[in-house]
Amino acid sequence: MTDESMHDHMINRFDTISPLDYRYYGDDPGFFEALQPYVSETANIRYMLRVELALVRALVHFGICPSSVEFQVEAACKEITAEEVYKEEHKVHHNIRALVNCIRERIPIEHRSYVHLFATSNDIMDTAYSLRYKELTRNVLLPRLIEFERELIFLARKYKDQLQIGRTHGQHAVPTTFGYALSWYVSRLGSRIQAIDSAHKNLRGKLSGAVGAFNALSLQDNADPTIFESEVLNRLGLVASPTSVSTQLVEPEYLTDLVYAVTSCFSVLANFADDIRNLVRTEIGELTDCYEEHQVGSSTMPHKINPKNFENVKSLWKEFMPRMMTMFMDQISEHQRDLTNSASLRFQPELFTGFCYAVSRLSGGMKKISINESRMQENFEMTKDKIVAEPLYIILALQKFPDAYDVTMRLSRQSQREGTNLLDLAEADPILGPILSEISPEHKALLKDSSLYIGDAPGRVDATCDKWELEIDMISNRLKAEQKDAVLREQLDHALAV
Repeated sequence: MTDESMHDHMINRFDTISPLDYRYYGDDPGFFEALQPYVSETANIRYMLRVELALVRALVHFGICPSSVEFQVEAACKEITAEEVYKEEHKVHHNIRALVNCIRERIPIEHRSYVHLFATSNDIMDTAYSLRYKELTRNVLLPRLIEFERELIFLARKYKDQLQIGRTHGQHAVPTTFGYALSWYVSRLGSRIQAIDSAHKNLRGKLSGAVGAFNALSLQDNADPTIFESEVLNRLGLVASPTSVSTQLVEPEYLTDLVYAVTSCFSVLANFADDIRNLVRTEIGELTDCYEEHQVGSSTMPHKINPKNFENVKSLWKEFMPRMMTMFMDQISEHQRDLTNSASLRFQPELFTGFCYAVSRLSGGMKKISINESRMQENFEMTKDKIVAEPLYIILALQKFPDAYDVTMRLSRQSQREGTNLLDLAEADPILGPILSEISPEHKALLKDSSLYIGDAPGRVDATCDKWELEIDMISNRLKAEQKDAVLREQLDHALAV
């Protein structure tokens, strides 16, 4: 074993730099197992090898090279390790040429000229990035997000009639229901799932050479180079840009759109985490964060338990949200391609890893939350006589009473100063009293019991949950079908090679 391989072998996660490795991604075996095939550097090498193999398969398909080369390259790609590629890169100082050399040295000398034929570095790297993030999104990210969406839908339906005081600016506003509050996030999260789904389906690849103009492929007689490119990409489940135009790079907007959709969804998760954390606050207490028997909340205060799952999600969002700026800057590359995005793009898997971890953390946190229905009622009771101000004003306005808002505000302030009941003041008013005596029985009941003033909250919960349940079912079913298609495509390619 070389000094370098001994060094790699001896490193454990606590010798790493990123907290994703030593605390989050690397600390959860199940999470690590799910993400490692997509976000690790080994995964990066594997995906680039898949592109190189797809290129050779296309060469065979068009009769450019012997069919035996496909089997030889496939066998070589299965053996190559990231360690081996990096060792070769240290010698040649070029990552893709190092990858190519590792393939070439495993196949007969007479077939080595077919490896990487017609391709440039970013044909391999950009296509591998797109394939990698497409499969990560399809196989891990979206299924976990959809699972969390289903959890929210279940809770929204369950508590669609649970009275809760609505709050604006941190102040008691008018009544709502807890299910309705959750349905807002059902809708926001649903739209982000659609955005992520749309963006990941739209990721593109390329096989068009050094400046994207098919210079190398045009050396083939009587052949449409875009057809060859399509053959390579189809084998990977990708397509080129609409007119197969590029520089050495795939148009960066496709990946930028996916990163934006994920970052935008991360913001929704952070907002949700904040709202839940506030409802757990001691003075609000409408939710209770259940804890494990030996869980510690403070190094000095034995009574304390912290809503750490929700705080963790907010903290992760603070780290990864600003990386969107880096992605925007990576849209710019000069003279067909430069290396100013080479390092920054290598950090991109961290965003997807942090996001997936936040989804899992939030989902797990919600499973430990219990609803304190009595506390929701108590908080409503605190201001139930005051919040009648809005329906009172609206009812008066509907009765054509001029300045209904101003009069109601004056009585409301008087009620607060004197500690008297607002409705009592209104009914005792010589002008308002007769008007209120003529309103409908339903309006009279609502003014006497402001818990009835929840509008169409339950109806909107049902409509929202029905819509997004249908939408995510369709997305989920399509993702499963695509996963099966991808497996069958790979099995077929392998069978033909053998």
